[in-house]
Amino acid sequence: MADPMRIRARAADGIVDARVLMAHEMETGIRKDSAGKLIPAWFIQEVVCQLNGKPVMTAQWGPAISKNPFLQFKAKGKAGDKITVTWVDNKGDKRTDEATVA
Repeated sequence: MADPMRIRARAADGIVDARVLMAHEMETGIRKDSAGKLIPAWFIQEVVCQLNGKPVMTAQWGPAISKNPFLQFKAKGKAGDKITVTWVDNKGDKRTDEATVA
C-alpha cells in the first residue's frame, strides 16, 4: 500500500483551493533496470476528488505523469468541508485519503 497523500485545503471567499501530493512510483514501462530488463508499467489511471461526498473532479492519467504527482484544484466550498481524494492504478491498487478544509 502506498504512503498517505498529503492534502492541504483552504477556503477563501467561498472557494476551496486544494493541493494534493500523492506518493506513487509512476513507472512508464519503457525504463530498464541495471540488468537491461524493462521495468513493468505501474501508474495511476484514475483520480477522483470529492467535496462533502460529491465529485468535483475526475482525472484519467497515463504513464506520462511524474513520480509522486502533485495535483491542485479549486471548488466552491467553505471551511469545515471534507475533501476526499481517491486514486486507482493500473495494477488495481487503490488509495483514499481525506482532509478538512481550513
